[in-house]
Amino acid sequence: MNDQIQPEDHDHGALGEVDAAEYAEFMELAAEEGFDIEDVEGAIEEAGHGPLPVLAVVGRPNVGKSTLVNRIIGRREAVVEDKPGVTRDRVTYEAEWAGRRFKLVDTGGWEQDVLGIDASVAAQAEYAIETADAVVFVVDSTVGVTDTDEAVVRLLRKAKKPVVLCANKVDGPSGEADATALWALGIGEPHPVSSLHGRGTGDMLDAVIEALPEAPQQTFGAAGVGGPRRIALIGRPNVGKSSLLNKVANEDRVVVNELAGTTRDPVDELIELGGVTWKFVDTAGIRKRVHLQQGADYYASLRTAAAVEKAEVAVILIDSSESISIQDQRIVTMAVEAGRAIVVAYNKWDTLDEERRYYLEREIETELGQIAWAPRVNVSARTGRHMEKLVPAIETALAGWETRVPTGRLNAFLGELVAAHPHPVRGGKQPRILFGTQAGTKPPRFVLFASGFIEAGYRRFVERRLREEFGFDGTPIHISVRVREKRGKKK
Repeated sequence: MNDQIQPEDHDHGALGEVDAAEYAEFMELAAEEGFDIEDVEGAIEEAGHGPLPVLAVVGRPNVGKSTLVNRIIGRREAVVEDKPGVTRDRVTYEAEWAGRRFKLVDTGGWEQDVLGIDASVAAQAEYAIETADAVVFVVDSTVGVTDTDEAVVRLLRKAKKPVVLCANKVDGPSGEADATALWALGIGEPHPVSSLHGRGTGDMLDAVIEALPEAPQQTFGAAGVGGPRRIALIGRPNVGKSSLLNKVANEDRVVVNELAGTTRDPVDELIELGGVTWKFVDTAGIRKRVHLQQGADYYASLRTAAAVEKAEVAVILIDSSESISIQDQRIVTMAVEAGRAIVVAYNKWDTLDEERRYYLEREIETELGQIAWAPRVNVSARTGRHMEKLVPAIETALAGWETRVPTGRLNAFLGELVAAHPHPVRGGKQPRILFGTQAGTKPPRFVLFASGFIEAGYRRFVERRLREEFGFDGTPIHISVRVREKRGKKK
């Protein structure tokens, strides 16, 4: 195959800044253990790509967005029915075209001046546009341009994202003229497509690939190009996020009130701390599950989620005067799944008595044990207590987030680990971790190659030992396992 990755062309940084000799040695080890070289390269590339480029499919209701999504991903996954409003939530799929992988986001139909659930559907579509790298705007060519289509165009121009115009429902040459009429929208060439029959989708996807940024693109943070690091302050309403921002800024940058939910939109502020400029983002408090919210709270939660995606560090504020709630745990899970570096700040510490401190420590052990690795600071946004400890905690989390372990050192560690603590025998077989590599950072991502299925409990044990050996304070770790196919070693 012409597009096969050759060793001299490979991004050796994916193997811990190794040179060509170490890369060749690594691949030779993989071949000796019976792994297919292309499979090994694919596993490293898949784990090391970082965030895939995101393509959002938007348009008014019933123009065939979900049918197009099914055509692109090559299977009937998105629910399709011949009536408007079937899709409501944003649904994400992985897709591939011409060797390029990307995330495809199907959205509900966008409409202007709507209320109730239709307004929520429109908000989800707007959020998809905001967080996408490029957009496919689907228009029904048999209907032509409507007022709603023109409103979508205004939305897209405001977002300043690359747009590929899809003139859908062009089922034959006779429909080409209808498609050309869409030039009037003023957002570029309309691509005549029949998402139902597949006609023209290849040419449209070629245009999509040109519009999408090359993977891997780290769309968050500007470290490495001289920009300030982005810190998102997140938590439940009224835990003191805005007060904390005002305190570190030494002035009233944002509105603070005893009323929960004062902040609606994320507020960015450049603040100098410890001789370094940071970009702090004050966010709206997340009350409960997004789809159970209404009105301004609903939109505020969507914007908070977008702010976390764009940040590098999530500072999770917890009201230490109250019991740790399910909502606190849900916010922690959101930050971990987003792959951000994490610092936990227990606010209102000055209000605690000895009894509350005792019970809080027990709650932290039981309710937040999954992020025991995150740096912790006990602060008071009202009095400024221990604010000086916030920046060192953020720097520690960022350092862990960007830590890379050389391949040789990692495999020496894995060899000792497997020898001292082998995987439990299951079904008369004992799977072994044969070797591994760190495929990426931000957060650290590891690929382990094994002789059999590695249980979740053993993976957690490996992660715990990785943290003990190499640090990784303040960052989640992603571990994927590739199992050798049952064909024996290559001769």
